[in-house]
Amino acid sequence: MRRVSVCIRGEWFRVPCSGPRASVQSLGFEALQRYHQAKKLEDGGRDMEFSMRRCWGGELLHPEDKAEDVLEDDDFVQLGKGFQLIPNSYQEPKEYISLDGNSLTTADLVNLGRGLFKIKLTPEAEEKVMKGREVIDAFIREDKVAYGVNTGFGKFARTIIPKEQLQENVVRSHCAGVGAPLSVERTRMLLVLRINVLAKGHSGISMETLDAMIKAFNASCLSWVPEKGTVGASGDLAPLAHLTLGLMGEGRMWSPQSSWADARAVLEGHGLKPLVLKPKEGIALINGTQLISSLGAEAVERAVGVARQADVIGALTLEALKGTTKAFHTIHAVRPHPGQMMVAGRLRSLLDSDVFPSQISESHRSCNRVQDAYTLRCIPQVHGVVNDTIAFVQNVISTELNSATDNPLVFAETGETISGGNFHGEYPAKALDYLAIGVHELASISERRIERLVNPALSELPAFLVQDGGLNSGFMIAHCTAAALVSENKALCHPSSVDSLSTSAATEDHVSMGGWAARKALRVVEHVEQVLAIELLAACQALEFLRPLKTTTPLEKVYELLRSVVSPWDRDRIMSPDIEAAHTLIKQQKVWETVQPYMDEYRTKLTYLSVSEAVFSLGPGHVPLHATSSYISS
Repeated sequence: MRRVSVCIRGEWFRVPCSGPRASVQSLGFEALQRYHQAKKLEDGGRDMEFSMRRCWGGELLHPEDKAEDVLEDDDFVQLGKGFQLIPNSYQEPKEYISLDGNSLTTADLVNLGRGLFKIKLTPEAEEKVMKGREVIDAFIREDKVAYGVNTGFGKFARTIIPKEQLQENVVRSHCAGVGAPLSVERTRMLLVLRINVLAKGHSGISMETLDAMIKAFNASCLSWVPEKGTVGASGDLAPLAHLTLGLMGEGRMWSPQSSWADARAVLEGHGLKPLVLKPKEGIALINGTQLISSLGAEAVERAVGVARQADVIGALTLEALKGTTKAFHTIHAVRPHPGQMMVAGRLRSLLDSDVFPSQISESHRSCNRVQDAYTLRCIPQVHGVVNDTIAFVQNVISTELNSATDNPLVFAETGETISGGNFHGEYPAKALDYLAIGVHELASISERRIERLVNPALSELPAFLVQDGGLNSGFMIAHCTAAALVSENKALCHPSSVDSLSTSAATEDHVSMGGWAARKALRVVEHVEQVLAIELLAACQALEFLRPLKTTTPLEKVYELLRSVVSPWDRDRIMSPDIEAAHTLIKQQKVWETVQPYMDEYRTKLTYLSVSEAVFSLGPGHVPLHATSSYISS
């Protein structure tokens, strides 16, 4: 008998077709009746009009069609009438990324999380996986004792267990996570990262199991994974156990076609079979640092984006406050930290120059101000070290993405398994604590620049950047929001990795707390984005009071970008939508994309001018080697 899963208001019902001539409409009536019975509602739904749509493909179903003609066995259907029937907008990716266990980048991982690519293994990776599995199979044939193959785990490492009872038990018992589930994007990242490290061939996984995981990823069949419950050693046990549980056909699972439903039904609806774990595969699937590392990769990528856009927004504020560009030139060569020099180079390409002159800068060129406040003058030094911090953390996380971090590890070359501590999350935990501390400083200095913009004693602009102050409060509370976020970040920046609690009856007597390090790093980065969104709003509002004067071309383009989604503040209105709109521009890298062509143009023209001046002064054929190195690449 054909069975179909029907979704009504987020609730799923497994409904059998009543016979070969059963219609789509009768299937819907049966589902509605079950819904009303489950909710203890009186109306059985027989008089209700409704629409039905296949989840896979999104086709609307005609009510008089035979169900067996238009639906597959174990198909998924969405029923709507006042239930918001939404066409499926999921677009299955066409392109693939090849995984080899050695070359996955943080950017690759984030894009895989967004569902932009499918995956496959390289032939070399497949060969390594098969050779690693041969070692485990040899152990089983020879009845050798090996941790995790035929022994218990943790405190029970010396207890010999029949192999057929062990693997599923360890997965189920370790599913002890709590809290909200990871988002779809983050669960995709977690799954593909686990596949990537298994592809190294040091885990003893079988090719059959790994291939099933790849098929699940490519179909976007994603397990329910609570975000809390890992101490970061022995790896991220609870989250990875939940990830594996769904692949075993137990618990809940999500796909674009089914939404959240019974895991076995979701898998079968996509033509996939639940995992049947072989010896060693249980611990191979749940032992590792992939939750820390996948969340850390997202934090790093977002930190890279917000750091470079912070330079642009800081430049806008400097222009609005009529600051000088002198502090961004010669002095950085005598303190040559890479980040500091890079940020100074970016500021030079955005602010007043022969390439991009500024009317605002020209208007105060003869003023008697000697130097600006630290929040303006020291942007290269403060933003610079943030960039250097991000680069360090990205290097650590990139190494972790391509590392074998379970236990025991299998070495096909020598035919042995070795128990060690590669699962310990101290590396990514410490790095992500460092990331939170570093990137927070962008919000700290940004909040102080917002204060200078809204304070008339410091800005020579109207109080809180609005006319008719008193009647209008302008940016008064937006600055309070920025201050609140900065204060919250101060608490979040306390390193989680300085803590350790002994677990597993003192077998795991030192842990990293890396899961919390990763989650709070993401929260810090988001707060930084939001504070900089407020500064972007305030800086552009400040420019309104300097009109008709114009700033440089790249900064005017940023102003136009913001004004495409947020109008000038002429009287009080609800501020939250404006902050969210600016935040979205920052998250989507729109500020950076807007200025990047102009920064490239600046470098090109500066190079041309430097070479031309050198040729003019020395004669043809005499171009000094340093002529094109007087600026820093952005």
